[in-house]
Amino acid sequence: MANPRRTSNSGSEAPQTQYLSFSSVVYFLKKPQAFPFLLSIFVFLTWVSLRFQQPNHVSSSQSEHSSEQGRQWKMEADRLANLVRFSSRKFPSDIIKDERGWLLNPVTLAQQAGISGGAQSCVSVHLGEIRPGAVRGNHRHRSCNETFVFWGAETKFRLENEAVVGKSYSEVTIGPEEVAVAASPSGTAHALINTDPSRNTFFLGCQDGIVSYNQSDTDFHVWKDI
Repeated sequence: MANPRRTSNSGSEAPQTQYLSFSSVVYFLKKPQAFPFLLSIFVFLTWVSLRFQQPNHVSSSQSEHSSEQGRQWKMEADRLANLVRFSSRKFPSDIIKDERGWLLNPVTLAQQAGISGGAQSCVSVHLGEIRPGAVRGNHRHRSCNETFVFWGAETKFRLENEAVVGKSYSEVTIGPEEVAVAASPSGTAHALINTDPSRNTFFLGCQDGIVSYNQSDTDFHVWKDI
């Protein structure tokens, strides 16, 4: 027949053994000899932490580098297209001075932005729209300089530029929440193409001379692909 008291003593041995083991660990950690052991654990945990953080840091650095490269590429493309763009939302900015919205003088803003070859004054002004898929321009004025302002939709601006190898023109696209100011010097072809699926482009053209489209001082249909 089994002894109940003996069984009861066996059941209490596990907690007592665990308590003694824990006490031994605490006693060991209080000794000076435990310092190298604790230091090793600290170094190991630090190494593990850095290993987990490093991929995120590298990924963030690569993303920032890629973003900076994209920004520099866009600025260079805008320079070749003789164009500067502004956000229609950012306040304050060079074109938004108060909460009413943007307002600008195209001739003054182009000159302040370092755009060369634009109109020196607005002798002739055109204000209009370009519907999705439609084109304005695609011609070359030989008797005047022209400055453009356009906004409202995704719009492609093309400017004749012999410095662009292989194409002889520069081409950039502005977004629907951007306002662009561009200049086309006399004798330089230009075109505005609305590439937006639904929104209209609005534009203002400022010329420092009177253009007669019935005379031979304008070349039409310069590019056959638009």
